[in-house]
Amino acid sequence: MSHDIPAPMLAKAVPAIPDRAGLSFEPKWDGFRVIASWDGESVELGSRGAKPLTRYFPELVEALARLLPEPCVLDGEIVVAVGPDGSQRLDWEALSQRIHPADSRVQRLAAETPAMIIAFDLLDVGGESLLDTPFAERRARLETLLGGVPHPIHLTRTTTDASLARRWLDEFEGAGLDGVVAKPLDQPYAPGKRTMLKIKHARTADVVALGYRIHKSGQGVGSLLVGLYDSSGALRGVGGVAAWSDKRRLELVDELAPLVERDDAGDAVTGETDRSRFSASKDVSFVRLRPERVLEVRYDQLEGMRFRHTVQFERWRPDRDPASCRFDQLEQVSAYDLGRVLD
Repeated sequence: MSHDIPAPMLAKAVPAIPDRAGLSFEPKWDGFRVIASWDGESVELGSRGAKPLTRYFPELVEALARLLPEPCVLDGEIVVAVGPDGSQRLDWEALSQRIHPADSRVQRLAAETPAMIIAFDLLDVGGESLLDTPFAERRARLETLLGGVPHPIHLTRTTTDASLARRWLDEFEGAGLDGVVAKPLDQPYAPGKRTMLKIKHARTADVVALGYRIHKSGQGVGSLLVGLYDSSGALRGVGGVAAWSDKRRLELVDELAPLVERDDAGDAVTGETDRSRFSASKDVSFVRLRPERVLEVRYDQLEGMRFRHTVQFERWRPDRDPASCRFDQLEQVSAYDLGRVLD
């Protein structure tokens, strides 16, 4: 079996756990999505957008090759847990620090903050593709494959009981998980398609950094402009992130400096956002950034093609490919007649 790694199947946001038959529910792990492939000789770890993760997690490469009973392709999540037994929780900061260019640091962190992989789907086993197989069967095959396989490989739990899934949504947050995923039991694996459903504790989106405005004081980043790709592949501005501390504003200038677009003379390229009657007298210029860095933000509502209010910075997403940050990840609010509200 060669390392022909498919794109992962994706999820669309919904506001609540669906209460209908034919769904399998599982915890939503807060880590790096990974397609892990072992062909019997070598292991490859690919993230969404096929960004390679293999070199950053040598301990998982070794464990998968040693512990998996036969060649296979797993869909799962890489996570890092901290804390003593009995009070462990997921640690996003420790996980994100694992993406580092220096091999010496990668090796040190692999020993200091070792990762584990939570498997939740099986795409291939022994060279047999399971992409066209219903999830119910894929899950059964996954349970057979990983039965008795020890840490750091884990099989996520599942249930068809919506009431138990609601309990998980409430209880598992305390362990650092961030929601529940629902999968149709009768559906095949659909690479790149949003056929799963995700229910999270807050509305979040992964967006691309497009540029930044200088703070009104004249120093540091005042706001970070962010965008999403539409169905045509165009990157569109959707809003801004603000509310940085004085110290953080200055740090961001240095952090973002390698991404600044520059002209032939080496000067920073600037642009202007669209003006409105609210911004007619304001400086709408910004420093352009190459669209190479992804961040996760919290938002309350999408209005048209833009976030309704300023969004809140959640964290950087070094595992995400900018091209995968699209409008179709956002929760689509169901239409409702205003007249029914007014009655």
